[in-house]
Amino acid sequence: MSREEFIKLCYSFLKEELPAFIQDWKDIGMSCDFDLYYSTINNYSRRISQLSFIDLFNKKRVYRKKAPFMWCPECQTAISQYELKDKEENSEFVYIKFDTNLGEKIIIATTRPELMPACVAIHVNPEDKRYKKFIGKKAKLPIFNREVEIYGNKDVDMEFGTGVVYHCTFGDMDDVAWIDEMKIKPIEIMNANGTLNKRAGKYAGIKSLEARKIIIEDLKKLNVIEKVERINHAVKVHERCDTPIEILMTEQWFVKYLDLKKDMLKWAEKLNWHPKFMKARYDNWVAGLKWDWCISRQRYFGVAFPVWYCKKCGDIILADENQLPVNPLSDKPLKKCNCGSKEFEPEKNILDTWFTSSMTPRLAVELVDKRMQEKIFPMSLRPQAHDIITFWLFNTVFKSNMHYGKNPFNDVAISGFVTLEGEKMSKSKGNIVEPRGVLESYGADCMRYWAAGSKLGEDLDYQEKDLITGKKFVTKIWNASKFLFMNIGENYKPIKPKKIHVVDEIFLNELNKAIENSTKAFLEYEYSKAKIETEGFFWKSLCDNYMEIVKNRIYNGTAEEKEYAKYTLYCSLLSILKIMAPFTPFITEEIYQNYFFKNGKGSEKDKSIHISRWPESIEVSVKIKKQEDEKIWKRLCEIIEAVRKAKSEAKKSMKAEVILSISKEDKKLLSDCLSDLKAVCCAKEIREAEFRVEFV
Repeated sequence: MSREEFIKLCYSFLKEELPAFIQDWKDIGMSCDFDLYYSTINNYSRRISQLSFIDLFNKKRVYRKKAPFMWCPECQTAISQYELKDKEENSEFVYIKFDTNLGEKIIIATTRPELMPACVAIHVNPEDKRYKKFIGKKAKLPIFNREVEIYGNKDVDMEFGTGVVYHCTFGDMDDVAWIDEMKIKPIEIMNANGTLNKRAGKYAGIKSLEARKIIIEDLKKLNVIEKVERINHAVKVHERCDTPIEILMTEQWFVKYLDLKKDMLKWAEKLNWHPKFMKARYDNWVAGLKWDWCISRQRYFGVAFPVWYCKKCGDIILADENQLPVNPLSDKPLKKCNCGSKEFEPEKNILDTWFTSSMTPRLAVELVDKRMQEKIFPMSLRPQAHDIITFWLFNTVFKSNMHYGKNPFNDVAISGFVTLEGEKMSKSKGNIVEPRGVLESYGADCMRYWAAGSKLGEDLDYQEKDLITGKKFVTKIWNASKFLFMNIGENYKPIKPKKIHVVDEIFLNELNKAIENSTKAFLEYEYSKAKIETEGFFWKSLCDNYMEIVKNRIYNGTAEEKEYAKYTLYCSLLSILKIMAPFTPFITEEIYQNYFFKNGKGSEKDKSIHISRWPESIEVSVKIKKQEDEKIWKRLCEIIEAVRKAKSEAKKSMKAEVILSISKEDKKLLSDCLSDLKAVCCAKEIREAEFRVEFV
């Protein structure tokens, strides 16, 4: 299948699946311009990715080099440092005796005896007294009877194994560094598929792991193995397939960036990290960078390099920007080579997928007109999980600074994983909960309510009880809204009273505090904190206390007293709905439409709660100081709770009449609230004495 045919296949799939994708996003309450999108395989995205390559090439930030580099024998492609991970594996530490021309044996310990055909040297630390005499001598390889020189090398760890390293080409990237440093000629014995080649002699054609077993048996027969230790150690594997990597000599494209480490750290300093400690992952990654970014992959489908090579002189020919995107396998350069040749060899490899993904801010920005582009780039926020800081975030920041001289976004919000019983959810592990099933059972608001319980930088365990709690909230806010408007009137128009009752003023100050705290939390991306703050205020302060406190005034108060309470209830519910709207967008919108907007005939004129103004503090009189307010409200609620508890313990109705005794201090503190306290507690009278509840 040609690349063009494959792209058509992708488009065909996209045409079929896109409506379902979009419906999923709508079902969970995402708000987007769903007509504005790109796919990473379309002409638009491939053009931007190829432009990025050409720009870096012209800035001398990309180069092509034949060199030993990391290779996955399973995927049969070069990989980059960010695609590595450590995997604990059981192995064997094999101690092998080598003859030397000093007349004494030297013992090396290795986990990879199968690489012996590629052994080019032995290394010892020049400070190691045990081996100083061997430096400059030669050692003979068992089985292969070939001599290699013994070098003094300060990088050798004297405490590891026997303190002797056998240098094979290539066991790891340290071997590569030593080859360059000591000008040693390498011996390549590994094929792209992980089998050994003809230079391995009788082991040719055998996979690395199988060859290891065979060569150990052969060494035992020669009586050159001193011992074999069973060990468990970390092995570098390809994160996509868990296959141990090999080092192969191949020709690859690289992005040069090791010389920019100080700049990389400065770029990170300019970002606002949420949470702040996640910046350490970026910094540690930069500190640990050892190699330039390998961007070529030995794949057929993907974004192609916009490159050809002159068959006559070998020069690199870049595509003209006007002809992008190009497929060099089927397209031709628009001009001949400087040498005059018109014969070209196409670059067959494709770009690393993260080379394109690192352009996502521009991929999005360039969908809109030029005037808007200036407003939204740099973007405000990059939200992502912590596991891709080292490649998506890092490479995006790098690319943006290379192309545009600035960071691509201002804020970074780093989330954790969704886990099940403490383990990361993964399709491959089978420990997943199907989201559509959750939506069908509980609805999007409950799922979003659960998700909003996560803290940035921390994993969130999936527990159904959290969805049940979400359902209780959805039910409660629906019923509370219905009850509230049943009492204040469905056609109520909020007009702020000239005066306001003390209890209402105190409660509005509590509401203001909840608005301020939630807003501050949102601005810091601490959404779980905002949810907890607002939800707690709704359940406890509004429903359990204030609505009960003012119920008597709503039913039996003067016209003025009713207005105070109605205004306070209206403002409180609307503010809570607005703050909870990002968490539970559907129920809040339903309540807003039914009671506040009412097809344009209601008290609020914004056609949706999601485009209305964010709630602000409600102005109240300065008759009582804020600290005093908090003290009064807290004590008022404590006494009400104590009376309810006493009635419950006595197995009496909450409407049971009582004689309430409170302390002199409480009576003074609550002097302006005694009528409401009396009503909500069904108190026949309130006496000044030690706290006591007496039933009439």
